[in-house]
Amino acid sequence: MYQRKLPKEYFCTVDYALDIFGGKWKPRLLCILGNMAPIRYGDLKDEMENISDAALADSLKELQQQGIVKRKQYNEMPIRFEYSLTKKGKSLIPVLDTISEWAVEHSSIDIYHGKHFDKVHKDSFTKD
Repeated sequence: MYQRKLPKEYFCTVDYALDIFGGKWKPRLLCILGNMAPIRYGDLKDEMENISDAALADSLKELQQQGIVKRKQYNEMPIRFEYSLTKKGKSLIPVLDTISEWAVEHSSIDIYHGKHFDKVHKDSFTKD
């Protein structure tokens, strides 16, 4: 995982927020954890559908370092890990829900696909 040599500078509070939960994978990852936690790594990867192991592991590590995601280890054979949101992570859910509502209002159902969309968001488009 990339380590910055200089501290990150923020010029807007939104910069800080998007640095934590923005990007290609983190929003979907947080949405899945908010709807399915606790969840095992393999199940999480299946829900994400098109993410590599490296990208998933890096995103989870970054979110753990920020105090958004917690990883629980079960000492059994084989060793099992479950991921869930921390209290700080759960506080992001209303923010993500607001973003989701905005997207439903300003987009078309035709652009979406995937397991997670079908399970969680698809019905939002059929409401009137």
